[in-house]
Amino acid sequence: MGGVTSSMAAKFAFFPPNPPSYKVIVNEANQKLSFSDVTLRKNVDILKLSTSRGCEIVAMYIKNPMAKLTVLYSHGNAADLGQMYELFSELSIHLRVNLMGYDYSGYGQSTGKPSEQNTYADIEAAFKCLEETYGVNEDNIVLYGQSVGSGPTLDLAIQLPRLRAVVLHSPILSGLRVMYPVKRTYWFDIYKNIDKIPLVNCPVLVIHGTADEVVDCSHGKQLWELCKEKYEPLWIKGGNHCDLELYPEYIRHLKKFISAVEKSPGLKNGPQQNTNETEPSRKSSDRRDKSRPSIDRPEKSRASTDRREKSRKSVDRNEKPRSSLDQGDKPRKSMDQPEKGRTSIDRFGEMMRAVGLCNTDCFKPQAAGV
Repeated sequence: MGGVTSSMAAKFAFFPPNPPSYKVIVNEANQKLSFSDVTLRKNVDILKLSTSRGCEIVAMYIKNPMAKLTVLYSHGNAADLGQMYELFSELSIHLRVNLMGYDYSGYGQSTGKPSEQNTYADIEAAFKCLEETYGVNEDNIVLYGQSVGSGPTLDLAIQLPRLRAVVLHSPILSGLRVMYPVKRTYWFDIYKNIDKIPLVNCPVLVIHGTADEVVDCSHGKQLWELCKEKYEPLWIKGGNHCDLELYPEYIRHLKKFISAVEKSPGLKNGPQQNTNETEPSRKSSDRRDKSRPSIDRPEKSRASTDRREKSRKSVDRNEKPRSSLDQGDKPRKSMDQPEKGRTSIDRFGEMMRAVGLCNTDCFKPQAAGV
């Protein structure tokens, strides 16, 4: 049964860049690992981590001397660390956080093959590295999952009772729900985020574009409705699946969230729906859950969020190239309200546009069909 699920996942959920955007090389001067074709700053560590499933994954750790929190970032399904490096660097600077990113098994120079279960082992290895190598405590970690990365992010989040916070960027309800408007969870589905999100006991920020042609915005909205501890969500008007970093409100709202969780170490359950001023506080626990709660069960009816998701043709073909996205829904150059530090935010957007970051082909079935 698990093998069938993994086969299904590999068939339509994973599209590692081919060829990878980087190679791992050894610096002869200091014997540190580095990337070919990517100029890394001095505050960057490249590591190789062993997973519980026998793979060796590549990870990147970016240090910020001003950081109080560490972000563990799970990227989208058609990118690798070489492509994500500039974004990671900019996020570390603007958010004042340490940041660890990693390549899933079969991505970049990580060994093995991409599968749902392998991604769970991959993020666990990255988390273990943060704890054991860098001495980062669980309650100082923010998990960040983009698109398919929301799967391993939420799977780990439900195992960490003292986790500081979670960010879901263009997340999915589940793999099957991206393609079909199903009303229940089937055993063969993958990344059953819809069943896991109610089990997360820390503040959750959801970011989604209203014009997402790959994962409809209804996925993000329904996940937000199911959160125990809601933080004010960000629905980016006109934002597509892979251009949200270009909008000024993206980095501004993310900075506000990180600042809020930094100042609120003790959080308790309680929804925050329409306020920017206060944060819910959360319960703390002294032990980690050893097993994941069972999630293979039918969904309960939901009054306001269980709307039928629309089946979209765009899932069955490649996403438009970045140039067409920039010509379509461009980020606004002016905002309705004046804002301090605007130059920094504009520079962030320009940097992301220059990099051309885009996680394309998400959940596109192969020619053989699914």
